[in-house]
Amino acid sequence: MRKIQPINNNVLLKLEGPAEEKTSGGIIIPDTAREKSQEGKVEALPVDSDIDLSIGDIVLYKGFSGTEITFEGDKYLLILMDDILAKYVEVDSI
Repeated sequence: MRKIQPINNNVLLKLEGPAEEKTSGGIIIPDTAREKSQEGKVEALPVDSDIDLSIGDIVLYKGFSGTEITFEGDKYLLILMDDILAKYVEVDSI
């Protein structure tokens, strides 16, 4: 079994691809014409990282950052920790 282990201050995010989009007329909108999501799920962290993230966190990152890769059929993004802007957290009240 192989896995990707980020190094050099990188984080591995799993990208969730949107479902196929169609217009009301039935025309399929290609991936290149859609706005890219700027959120992903943390899949792996570098060894000995001191960042306030853990595997499974959903994070927001800067647009047009990182390197997209495909590994064993899934899409991932290798991104610098500095390009992660925020993470979703559960709260009891506002």
